[in-house]
Amino acid sequence: MNKNRPVNLDISTIKLPITAYISILHRVSGVILFAGVAILLCMLDSSLESPESFAALKEGLQNPVYQFLIWGTLAALAFHLVAGVRHLIMDMGIGETLQGGQDGAKVAFVVAGILIILAGVWVW
Repeated sequence: MNKNRPVNLDISTIKLPITAYISILHRVSGVILFAGVAILLCMLDSSLESPESFAALKEGLQNPVYQFLIWGTLAALAFHLVAGVRHLIMDMGIGETLQGGQDGAKVAFVVAGILIILAGVWVW
């Protein structure tokens, strides 16, 4: 083993490619979706208990915290969907080169950004 090779343990100085960022964020959005769906299912359960609980939930959804949770779940869904479609396209053999992967990641970020902004406009 070569013990003279440099070791960089400062994560803030490591320059990751754009394809790494989209891959990491795809996984993070999946975790956020998992938690978001649990919250949404609890809200659905609460809304189905009685007409009074439905009215209380409807009123509660005017709270910015609830709106942020809804928007966060929709944003995670949008990003996860776009990144997933990117992976499916790459599985078909399109964009497998280094340049194709980078271009696909840039397109995915732009499309996901537009969808996330539209989700924010819809929620608020």
